[in-house]
Amino acid sequence: MEELKIIRTNENNIHEFGICAYKDMKQPGYKNKVEWLKKRFKEGLRYNVLYHEKDGVVGNIEYVPGEYAWRPVDARGYFYIHCLIIFPKKYKGIGWGRKLLDDCIEDARKSGANGVAVTTRKRGWMVGKELFVRNGFTVTDKAEPDYELMTLKLSDAPDPVFKKDLEKMRHKYSDGMYIFSSDQCPYTWKAIRDIGSVARSVYGIKPEVIQLNDHIEARYSPTVYGTFCIVYKGEVLADHVISATRFKNIMNKLSK
Repeated sequence: MEELKIIRTNENNIHEFGICAYKDMKQPGYKNKVEWLKKRFKEGLRYNVLYHEKDGVVGNIEYVPGEYAWRPVDARGYFYIHCLIIFPKKYKGIGWGRKLLDDCIEDARKSGANGVAVTTRKRGWMVGKELFVRNGFTVTDKAEPDYELMTLKLSDAPDPVFKKDLEKMRHKYSDGMYIFSSDQCPYTWKAIRDIGSVARSVYGIKPEVIQLNDHIEARYSPTVYGTFCIVYKGEVLADHVISATRFKNIMNKLSK
């Protein structure tokens, strides 16, 4: 049987294992993410990879102490999962995501954390909600359009919750187009480049890019996703990373 193991990365070995299924290590998104991780390791972030002896890295989990979460949540005292993915497709649905999740939960127990929290949605970028349900997570808060804050509690501490003033934040940006971004996701740089180009050339709009530089700024971004969104005239056009084609479809619907 081929060996499967979890490797805990750090600032010295992170280059050996790639980032978030990112294949081109020469692209800015990869380099930006690595530098972002190096800073976050000092805040207690864990970036663990699932390593297969034949195929190399086949998954990863990224989580932080809740007070350093790059999402608009109040999860102090908990571990908060930013991302948990398995790749390629042939390895999904066979229990490998659970290996990473179980390791995170055990880390939380040993660290004396109140539990583990994660944000899920119907059309998510991570493993599905079902994985967390099967492992004892329950919904402790909800946010529009379909976000759920799921928590595995290890103590009787207060439940993690979403911040409640996100709509108020959006109204501050009612006079143009704004793209909120951070290096927490290595794919944002391409979205900014491509969407910015389309916005200028097709719609005559010059978006203002607002870079989120720390967890506090991310916590006060206009959407639950936290680290990327597009706001146009005070309304959210996208609350996660999208392609330029998807952006054009959204803009064309607005003009009808």
